[in-house]
Amino acid sequence: VKKKKDSSLSVAIQLLKQREVDAVVTAGNTGAAVAASTLNLGLLPGIKRPGILITIPTLHGISVAIDVGANIDPSPEHLLQYAVMADTYSRCLLKKKKPSIGLLNIGEEESKGTETLQEAYKLIRDSGLNFIGNIEGRDFFTGKSDCVVCDGFAGNVVLKTTESIFEMMITLISKEIQKDWLARLGALLCKPAFESIRKETNYEEAGGAPLLGVDGVVIIGHGISSAKAICNAIRVARESILEHVNDQIIEGINSHINHSNSNSSSKTTPIPKVNP
Repeated sequence: VKKKKDSSLSVAIQLLKQREVDAVVTAGNTGAAVAASTLNLGLLPGIKRPGILITIPTLHGISVAIDVGANIDPSPEHLLQYAVMADTYSRCLLKKKKPSIGLLNIGEEESKGTETLQEAYKLIRDSGLNFIGNIEGRDFFTGKSDCVVCDGFAGNVVLKTTESIFEMMITLISKEIQKDWLARLGALLCKPAFESIRKETNYEEAGGAPLLGVDGVVIIGHGISSAKAICNAIRVARESILEHVNDQIIEGINSHINHSNSNSSSKTTPIPKVNP
């Protein structure tokens, strides 16, 4: 990013910084997009680290997950801020009145996971958000929570693994269909159902993933994005602008972070005074 200041990505981010454009949509390198946006645009007031948010199809509609690659080693406070940003995005763009928040962990109990996850659990619980507790990997696509909060490492692994499994299933189904005429006939009869499932799970429908927390609207698309995917990424950018997502994030941070800090302070046991 520092060496290629005349690259299309760097130029686009500079235009956004100067407010000559309202948003940037890129299908370039994700790491470069995160770095360029963070270094040049800066972060929203109160935000410590940006996060990449994706929409995920579930058994009960669309949910969101954050982070999926921008921050692989977040602090508990970062995860709390991700929860606030996911809540804001769900309310603004998905029109969910009170989104439920789940923290991705290896078990549902509060004591599960690393110290970072245990502390994040307490912060999100005390924030005033609609926190339902820890959720496991098996809950990712069931719709158990409207928002899944995770570190960038785990989120990215889940994302890439899911893409691989989906591609494998499509390949296996296609091979089975070609085995005999009865299978081909069955596939023909099931074509409407297949098309419906494909549309619900197709990345092109989502368009791109918002980089939340930076001082500007930045949408990161897949490197193999089609024209349809780019079009939908532009739609997401437009909706983010019209719904004033960044302004809403700032309000959410001020409200929920202060709420969490207040609750944490009130639960601190005072040290008794000892008379000399």
